[in-house]
Amino acid sequence: MATANNVGATVFTTPSDREIAATRVVDASRSMVWDMWTKPEHVPHWMTGPQGWTMPVCDIDLRPGGEWRFVWRQADGSEMEMRGVYREIMPPERLVNTESWGGEWPETLNTLLLTEKNGKTTMNSTVLYPSREARDAALGTGMKEGWSMSYDRLDEYLGTLA
Repeated sequence: MATANNVGATVFTTPSDREIAATRVVDASRSMVWDMWTKPEHVPHWMTGPQGWTMPVCDIDLRPGGEWRFVWRQADGSEMEMRGVYREIMPPERLVNTESWGGEWPETLNTLLLTEKNGKTTMNSTVLYPSREARDAALGTGMKEGWSMSYDRLDEYLGTLA
């Protein structure tokens, strides 16, 4: 498990046969990290996955029952979209939402927990899939690498705001 001492390392685990969890410590307050996840002026600066992707659409209606929608675009113009609904919002510590990529991919339930110690924040994000097969299929997509790249970008972006 990541602790406040190992800033910059993303640790992935499979806490159950239907979950993937990513833990990362960043050198920023919990309230600042909350803003990075919940404000559309920040999300497109870091949640872009592999190199060459941008996020031209970032819609966030941050309230229980509110919807969110992100669209990523590659340099060649191809796009990828995901959307969901916020279920629980407890600033600045807990965010629960559904996530749907469309097509054959099943909807997931995502839980973000933020804890702060000594000015550093631990982000623990867990994705719950409807089955072990769905979780394993997601693991086979390279999602861990893209997730890590986004968290690396978040570190860089936070550094520009300090």
